[in-house]
Amino acid sequence: MWLVVNSGSSSVKLAVFNRGLAEVARASVENIAPGGHAAALTVGLRKAGVAVGDLFAAAHRVVHGGSAFRAACRVTEDVVAGIEACVPLAPLHNPANLMGIRAVAELAPDLAQYACFDTAFHATNPEVAVTYALPLAERERGIRRYGFHGISYAALLRVLGGRHAAPRRLLACHLGNGASLCAILDGQSVATTMGYSPLDGLTMGTRAGSIDGNAVLRLAEVHGIDGAARILNRESGLLALGGTNDMRLLAPESFAVEHFIYWAVRQAGSMVAAMGGLDAVVFTGGIGENDATVRLGIARGLSYLGAVVDEAANAKNEAVLQGAASTVAIWTVPADEERQIALEASVVRAGEGRI
Repeated sequence: MWLVVNSGSSSVKLAVFNRGLAEVARASVENIAPGGHAAALTVGLRKAGVAVGDLFAAAHRVVHGGSAFRAACRVTEDVVAGIEACVPLAPLHNPANLMGIRAVAELAPDLAQYACFDTAFHATNPEVAVTYALPLAERERGIRRYGFHGISYAALLRVLGGRHAAPRRLLACHLGNGASLCAILDGQSVATTMGYSPLDGLTMGTRAGSIDGNAVLRLAEVHGIDGAARILNRESGLLALGGTNDMRLLAPESFAVEHFIYWAVRQAGSMVAAMGGLDAVVFTGGIGENDATVRLGIARGLSYLGAVVDEAANAKNEAVLQGAASTVAIWTVPADEERQIALEASVVRAGEGRI
């Protein structure tokens, strides 16, 4: 069986799939003490009712692959070194992802491991889309746009492919505690709202989203670098505007919800420009799949492009949401990242001649 690991600094989420990629178990362990990921993995497997001997491979979500990792790969010493090299680019995420890889190696030293990267899906963005207008020395330091939520977008395309003919110009909306938009043209990412880090772009649960660089410098001047990072990543977004990062607890007419919708619509215009038009909109993630108010607000903001929601279907969170007058398809797709990780890793494994 495939073990899929999503490791955070103090949590481990596990999903287990059979060879046909049907999910057979899921478990999570929270509040892990430092250095306790291997023990947590043992607890998680026990919760899932899976023995180490039942596993033939493990696959990991890795948030940042930099510019080097453009696809899933087998974990080797060189790959671990490459993920470590990306730690300055994702100091909140890659160290935790490495903890998961090392925990599996400690628990099952002979188990094959694979890494799937959230940044890889956006490797098709043109150079002009990812380059900041910075001096060459800073660009060579790796300061550029990368984009994230790539595993979610890849899963979304896979699920849509089983339902509909692929639209040429697809606006994909991954809306959850972390939120981003992606312009998908002819099946490839050509632009996305997240940039150098997952902080950029939309209003999020606790992240500020797009903010002027000088405002960041002012926050760092007043609060120090660590304090500014805490404010921007953990104390902003819906939490700062509405007192909670849980969209379900916010009144639909609240300023926090208005802000979330406004900036999603405004940045959607940028994504549509990158594609030269719009054929379909798809929503995924906890908010995207379940919040009718947010979907309706975004669709209304895109009405100038021909988007019209069937409000009854939207209220029921149905899979097809466009009204009869809409010239743009509007869909919802359940997030399916763990299966996507297993699928991408299984393709790499098959290329190695393994089943």
